[in-house]
Amino acid sequence: MNFEPSARSKDYLERVKRFVREHIEPAESRYMAQLHADHAGGDWRRWRVPPEMEQWKARAKAEGLWNLFLPDATLGAGLSTLEYAPIAEETGRSFLAPEVFNCNAPDTGNMEVLWRYGSEEQKKQWLQPLLAGEIRSVFCMTEPEVASSDATNMQATAVLQGDEVVLNGRKWWSSGLGHPNARIAIFMAHTPNPDLDRRQQHSMVLVPLDAPGVTVERMLPVFGDHDAPHGHGEVRFDNVRVPTSAVIGGLGRGFEIAQGRLGPGRIHHCMRCIGAAERALELMIDRGMGRTAFGKPLLNLGGNRERVADARIAIDQARLLTLYAAWKLDELGALGAMTEISAIKVVAPNVLQKVVDDAIQLHGGAGVSNDTPLAGFFAQARSLRIADGPDEVHKGVIARIELAKRGFSRS
Repeated sequence: MNFEPSARSKDYLERVKRFVREHIEPAESRYMAQLHADHAGGDWRRWRVPPEMEQWKARAKAEGLWNLFLPDATLGAGLSTLEYAPIAEETGRSFLAPEVFNCNAPDTGNMEVLWRYGSEEQKKQWLQPLLAGEIRSVFCMTEPEVASSDATNMQATAVLQGDEVVLNGRKWWSSGLGHPNARIAIFMAHTPNPDLDRRQQHSMVLVPLDAPGVTVERMLPVFGDHDAPHGHGEVRFDNVRVPTSAVIGGLGRGFEIAQGRLGPGRIHHCMRCIGAAERALELMIDRGMGRTAFGKPLLNLGGNRERVADARIAIDQARLLTLYAAWKLDELGALGAMTEISAIKVVAPNVLQKVVDDAIQLHGGAGVSNDTPLAGFFAQARSLRIADGPDEVHKGVIARIELAKRGFSRS
């Protein structure tokens, strides 16, 4: 195996770096401060995207830095997961860069679902405007009334009635729900069928957010921040009726599709974590060498140099493991890389959380303010340890696979 980026990957990476350095970084602090000022405690229905975002997106599209995540040369950059990984890392250094290049979650995962499993009608109606960056999308899976770490607990339903599917249920932590350009949600629900295995009784359904019966109830703050203008919302579906043509891939295929969706997406999340950890380490070093206490640079006090060394070791280990997972995903598919994908979902957010925590400590009060990206990175790390499945679930998957190698059953 060879983790050296291809020539195409290197070219895109250098162009992305230059774009971020020349256009995004000079405006990032002001942009984020404006977001916090405009949306603090306000009505999410009045959230707006600052005009710079659309300007950056237009420039990125014109420069060919668009849909870099999609392994389809006609619709995106045509990069493999391994080729895209270092680019995802670079965009992870900024809260703004993923959207600028139309590579932000949950849209990337939703676009991959439609690209892989969608009908021609679904692609025309929803995938094309998503790929163009004209609309945003939402993924509705987690539910407030059950332990969503076990997706078979799902209470929301998608039931066939004639030539329609009727949807009922409540979802929360539906990311992107507050975005003013959000138009479509992928709703995952239980489709009861006692004749099938429990993992063949769930469906993914496309639901326009303006459909009758869809009610967005609130945005949920993460450590007090509503993550405007994207947001993470709670939404209710009351007898929402959509045509059967809105079902992705057919009723009962939800788990199969989810596995295809989550594999590449988890690589993207983890590489962005590594990029954020790199930036946190840089901020930690600059702060530690730029401030003095007791006659010495902060970095020369209290074991801080060891913390820098530990961070470098941990970040590089996480990167290598994630690149290995990306390589294995490309070679064997999501099922063939299950151990590695589960492992990086534990490792990368935990590494980011530890590195950011040390960087916050060196920054003192500034580290928990909005004057640096550290508080946002910490919230990102801590929430990701839940968002794509809790650490414990991923460790359980790894343990089950290891036991199976020794001939022990699932029990």
